[in-house]
Amino acid sequence: MSQRMLVTFNAGSSTVKLGLFALEGDRARRIGKGMIDFRKPPLRFHLLEGPDTFDVALEADPGAELHDVFGEAFRRLSWHYDMDRLAAAGHRIVHGGDTFAGPIPLNDAALETLQALTPLAPLHQPQGLRLVRAVSRLRPGLLQIASFDTAFHRTQTDLVRRFAIPRALHDEGVKRYGFHGLSYKFIAGEIAKSEPELAGARVVVAHLGSGASLCGLAGGRSRDTSMGFSALDGVPMATRCGALDPGVVLHFITQKGMNPAAVEDLLYSRSGLLGISGISADSRELIESMAPEAAEALELFCFRIAGEIARLAATLGGLDAVVFTAGVGENQPSVRAAVARRLGWLGLELDEAANALNARSIGAAGARIKILVVATDEESIIADEALSVLQHATPAAWNS
Repeated sequence: MSQRMLVTFNAGSSTVKLGLFALEGDRARRIGKGMIDFRKPPLRFHLLEGPDTFDVALEADPGAELHDVFGEAFRRLSWHYDMDRLAAAGHRIVHGGDTFAGPIPLNDAALETLQALTPLAPLHQPQGLRLVRAVSRLRPGLLQIASFDTAFHRTQTDLVRRFAIPRALHDEGVKRYGFHGLSYKFIAGEIAKSEPELAGARVVVAHLGSGASLCGLAGGRSRDTSMGFSALDGVPMATRCGALDPGVVLHFITQKGMNPAAVEDLLYSRSGLLGISGISADSRELIESMAPEAAEALELFCFRIAGEIARLAATLGGLDAVVFTAGVGENQPSVRAAVARRLGWLGLELDEAANALNARSIGAAGARIKILVVATDEESIIADEALSVLQHATPAAWNS
């Protein structure tokens, strides 16, 4: 009999990453990795790791639901994996609010609670919940488990999470939640294993991708983060604005006559690197461009990142290491160099040669603050958390 497996889903606003894991006792071992790209028709399914790799167009129309898309994807995967041996599906759900502080099995009551949080993560929450519904239609008896991006930040103090608004609104849930928690949880674990001298240290992790945020860790626990109530806050991103004077939003509504939907589209989809440059949301294209607007977009991006590192160092009471991760953080030496140059006064010194090679350790020899580049792996955290729930589920959940 073939091994039992887990499948994980990491839903972004325009892509879904899939992971396949073999269950080996108390360990989930990755055996496959893929991505479905929703950015333009036809949808494409890339299997990036596994017994075979492929890049194929999918015939299914995503429509309002996704069961046809993932039914076709599962059929493709069944050429290489025994998909009848799935024991559970793990999902990244961006927002768990204050209700969920760790992974949970998904039932109707949990889904209703998560649906109510959609206004706090309008790009990501609906996609994650659509995936849950799609899997329910494809595999009605399959145990599904949610892992939350917000849960890692529940170790922050009430002071850090509070806005200067009336207390009743805070008590209703208008507070800082933070995101990218699965990535930060993975990085905290990696540091503890590979850099034991930093296990109890003050570390700022910069998760820089299409969505970007930073997190201040002390002893591997979240103490502060750049994103707050929504995934708009903090540093500029590919198409999101980052921190913005709320008076600007009032100006858009009262003086420019924009309705809430138009403001939401502007701040989530037409701002950030795309809005500043007028050229692209992709930092790679901006780095290659000779246009001054492209250079200005990148300069503002790095300027805000450096400022946020300094702010988080104030929360932590000092700084021992900076870790760059995610697509831009792992692969763009010029971005890391620009950030480090602005923080030389704080003790950041780069080894330019190591930085150019995207080496793991890129700080100058003898520098007080370590600078690391660590690849993140949110899917492995989803798998580990799903396995932890599965191990406490009823025995029937193991019988596919």
